[in-house]
Amino acid sequence: MNKLYIFTPDKLGTISPGIYGHFSEHLGGVIYDGIWVGEGSDVPNIRGFRAELVEKLKAINPPMLRWPGGCFAEIYDWRDGIGPREKRPVRINWWHNHDHRYEPNEVGTDEFIFFCRLIGAEPYIAANITSMTPLDIRDWIDYCNTPNGITTYAKLREENGNPEPFNVKYWGVGNETWGGGGNMTPEVYAHEYRKYATIMSNTDPTIKLIGSGANSIDYSWTKRFMEIFASSDKIMSYFSLHYYCGSSGHPTEFTVDEWYQLLSQAAGIEYCLRRHWNYICGFGMERHAKLAIDEWGAWHPEGSGPSKGYNLFEQQNTMRDAMIAALTLNIFNNNCDKVEIAAIAQLVNNLHTLFLASGHNLITTPTYHIFDMYKGHQGGEAIRTAVDKNEDITFKNPNNGRESHIPKLSFSASIKDSKLTLTIANLSHDTSEVLSLEPIGIKLADSAQIGILTHTDYHAHNTFEDPENVKAEYKTADISDGVVTVPAASIVAITVDIV
Repeated sequence: MNKLYIFTPDKLGTISPGIYGHFSEHLGGVIYDGIWVGEGSDVPNIRGFRAELVEKLKAINPPMLRWPGGCFAEIYDWRDGIGPREKRPVRINWWHNHDHRYEPNEVGTDEFIFFCRLIGAEPYIAANITSMTPLDIRDWIDYCNTPNGITTYAKLREENGNPEPFNVKYWGVGNETWGGGGNMTPEVYAHEYRKYATIMSNTDPTIKLIGSGANSIDYSWTKRFMEIFASSDKIMSYFSLHYYCGSSGHPTEFTVDEWYQLLSQAAGIEYCLRRHWNYICGFGMERHAKLAIDEWGAWHPEGSGPSKGYNLFEQQNTMRDAMIAALTLNIFNNNCDKVEIAAIAQLVNNLHTLFLASGHNLITTPTYHIFDMYKGHQGGEAIRTAVDKNEDITFKNPNNGRESHIPKLSFSASIKDSKLTLTIANLSHDTSEVLSLEPIGIKLADSAQIGILTHTDYHAHNTFEDPENVKAEYKTADISDGVVTVPAASIVAITVDIV
């Protein structure tokens, strides 16, 4: 029997709740008919926000929500989204060349903050540095964070119904500046960042600034940026990284090899983040900034979601996508000394989504259940884990026909409030794993709460017609013998008292 060791004396760091963050961009069906249905809608809502989604999202303890983009942020003027809605301008959306949609500005800063308060999340605002000046961003921070009655913008916020400051802590200094965020070189962005950061931090010294980092495995971006930036005043709390693992085969009709290939691509995030971190450490920046992986997930060919392509980048979400989420969150937990913020892309009707919605219909995806099962890790002390043998699964890379390998098991553990949370993903599509839990330095209770996400078909997904085809099941189980079985293509979460 394979043994899973939990080395409680070997602590990896505290798992920041921010690792379990989310992302909502003005793109496709994320905002409109996603989180927002409007106050006049016959869909049950709370001041315009879809009520059922609010309740389901609150249940998974979302720590943070990033907004308004994404690429949309780079043409967004925050002043378009305040004041009476009937007077707000309609603008060209960044994505209008793809879906011919325009931006009505019904959801702006005040609405976004209200939504964050509803779901219990910290707001993370991505500021536009491509087409707005440092003073424009200063005024946005002023509007959000200055106490009531002091400045013109604080008074304007009160006129708009919010006398108390929003106290927005997290501010992104641009987005994907290597691409749609200005097509800058790392050197140019380093100078631009310093300019904006100087003004932003002076406006409110308590805010946390997030630098726009590299695209996936572009390690030279991090190195070249740090060569310029690290010699200056280090006004930065986080350095971002975007990592999409892409796709392999059809979103819902994939082969066994395509199952493993995509999981392998997702697992590559660990090497990626560690190599970027090495460059950060090489310039002494690890004392100032942690990683913010504020866009991550699968990116399948669009058209498989319920809108059949109407919502840009909407895709179905299967057990394979849930497995990607599980192994990625395990990686983040095990690298919590490096990663403090992350945001899966995106929240509703887009990419690696937690929800699919249209009109009165709302369903959770298999990925939603992973965030529910893993929420016990938030704020816990990560503990090193290992197994006697993590056998490699051999498969044929469908891209080049070469033999490839991926470890069968992914796992992480944490301790909080005298409870151990252990999450295990079995990547094998057809072979279960029996594990003997071996805690080192602690004794576990005989009874545990166990959640499991599994299905007889690893292509399984939820639809409006069958909304609970894939869902997590929870039970109390006797683990006095320390034995846990993880079925094929499944994820197990164990919560047990330390006695």
